[in-house]
Amino acid sequence: MLIKSKKYIQKPVRFSYRFLLLGVMLSLGLMAFKKHAFHTSITEMRYNAKEKSFEISLRVFKDDLETVLTKENQGKKIVLDKTEKFDPQIDKYIQKHFVWFNARNQRVPYHYLGKEQEGDAMWLYIEMPAQDPISGSKLQNDVLVDEFDDQTNVVNLFYQSEKKSFIFNQKNKVFGVSF
Repeated sequence: MLIKSKKYIQKPVRFSYRFLLLGVMLSLGLMAFKKHAFHTSITEMRYNAKEKSFEISLRVFKDDLETVLTKENQGKKIVLDKTEKFDPQIDKYIQKHFVWFNARNQRVPYHYLGKEQEGDAMWLYIEMPAQDPISGSKLQNDVLVDEFDDQTNVVNLFYQSEKKSFIFNQKNKVFGVSF
């Protein structure tokens, strides 16, 4: 049965686009308050043959680093800036979570050189002597992994003319290194 009465015909809602636009704007606004949707660090390790050392640059999100340092500081808020005030805490944290083991399974000491802020990220700089052969070594990188379940740490290792990349996460915290 076909009803031709105007009473049953729906008129288009004039405000539907306005509601849609309002919904999109609210969603974008809420996303602006979110820190970032992923947790990733990138590390570059370059072998310096002249110095027989690795020059290491580790990039992490500043707010993530502040979160873990605050936890390790008994909840006392740490806000990183250009000063060296919290460098000892950064060094201690990195020494614990970024570790190179030589072929004899001995931890290789390294020197934390400092940090540099770039937007919402922090670059951490490290120098590590590389007197022993690289093959048979192991690298542990569980930086921020205990804090964030989705944390992924990418390491690009340049040794002589070769490059190897490693992806660390909850399941893979240590990799063997050989060239």
